[in-house]
Amino acid sequence: MALLGALLLAFLVGAHAELPGCKIRITSKALELVKQEGLRFLEQELETITIPDLRGREGQFYYNISEVKVTELQLTSSELHFQPEQELVLQISNASLGLRFRRQLLYWFLYDGGYINASAEGVSIRTALQLSRDATGRIKVSNVSCQASVSRMHAAFGGTFKKVYEFLSTFIISGMRFLLNQQICPVLYHAGTVLLNSLLDTVPVRSSVDELVGIDYSLLKNPVASDSNLDMDFRGSFFPLAEGNWSLPNRAVEPQLQEEERMVYVAFSEFFFDSAMESYFRAEALKLSLVGDKVPHDLDMLLRATYFGSIVLLSPAVIDSPLKLELRVLAPPRCTIKPSGSTVSVTASVTIALVPPDQPEVQLSSMTMDARLSAKMALRGKALRTQLDLRRFRIYSNQSALESLALIPLQAPLKTMLQIGVMPMLNERMWRGVQIPLPEGINFVREVVTNHAGFLTIGADLHFAKGLREVIEKNRPADTRDPWTSSASPPSTAAA
Repeated sequence: MALLGALLLAFLVGAHAELPGCKIRITSKALELVKQEGLRFLEQELETITIPDLRGREGQFYYNISEVKVTELQLTSSELHFQPEQELVLQISNASLGLRFRRQLLYWFLYDGGYINASAEGVSIRTALQLSRDATGRIKVSNVSCQASVSRMHAAFGGTFKKVYEFLSTFIISGMRFLLNQQICPVLYHAGTVLLNSLLDTVPVRSSVDELVGIDYSLLKNPVASDSNLDMDFRGSFFPLAEGNWSLPNRAVEPQLQEEERMVYVAFSEFFFDSAMESYFRAEALKLSLVGDKVPHDLDMLLRATYFGSIVLLSPAVIDSPLKLELRVLAPPRCTIKPSGSTVSVTASVTIALVPPDQPEVQLSSMTMDARLSAKMALRGKALRTQLDLRRFRIYSNQSALESLALIPLQAPLKTMLQIGVMPMLNERMWRGVQIPLPEGINFVREVVTNHAGFLTIGADLHFAKGLREVIEKNRPADTRDPWTSSASPPSTAAA
């Protein structure tokens, strides 16, 4: 009975689970590039370590070590990899840190001071980033675990009191190593939970595409990591800005990602494109009206000849009035994705009328148009772009079969008008593209588009158009962090 109840609960949860319209997979192929950029950022962050003054007394000698700064990070071995339940793990082994500090020594009335270089050897750091979905649907670094240790330090003291410094070095070096161990993990914790999150804040969640329509890239669940990739499920749904709470139910096929050869894969279901077209339909943007000089001259003459009988029955004041051609989509277009390609089906009304000045327009004909457009998707930078091409076109009358026969001569010129006059305007707008949920400064390169049954995938490599430091500095939050007075202690382990 308990087993039956568990199965029923699982079925109900699965039945109400929202399907993603967009999926992104980051593979282990991307980690080497990310590691190189991340280590540059890490080196700069470690240089911000501030170690408090180290003061002491041994016999009659008073010493003070101050202004300790990390000057460089030298890596011998480093690895960045995915780990289930930890998401992203950085392991640094046997590294070294260059340091510079000021020394001061007082013995009775004798004083010695100056700056000296030192090095921390055998530095090992292991830090794991836990990625999750926050309340707004944004991806966040929710936790950083850290283990850091410095096995030995070396400082080449010189000057008049060289022998004295060598005698005191055991106390000085041990104290500095202890303090340095205590500072590495707080810096990494701050870098992950504050600075990297400021980078992730640049990933769009709910943003406007234009003045009519927005897009929702909310995460539907926490990212899922395996040994070889990181998968993220996004809502991937458009919505009219005037109806911010409106959403289209997703009944499309769920996209599947199986490939791992490229750095990143993005998958879009038919729902992604259907929600875009339905949003523009609800925003009443899918219509076009051509009046007077906007109607191509040859088409104007053909339409007047076709409806000559109806025109001559009108009053002389109306006969020479400008012609109006209006196209209005009757229902939201639908996208169909097959392995052979992607198509968009459109049904629209075509109204032909005369527009006398300062008088009501006179309708000559109203017909229905069925069109099928081929859609070619491409990814450029961070923008998903679409190019449409008119493939099939048919017009018919809603009144009678006889009138439909009379419209046959208009098929070719109307199709030409759409190809020459309408499709370029539509493609100009479509080619602006829609941003993919990717942080600022990172772009896609070398894209390959593959169509499947009900969804398409785009495989690509990553390119840092901006340095990680540049983007983080631009979006860095106000930092009043004081590691010595902060009551928050990050989860870390430091070997003293």
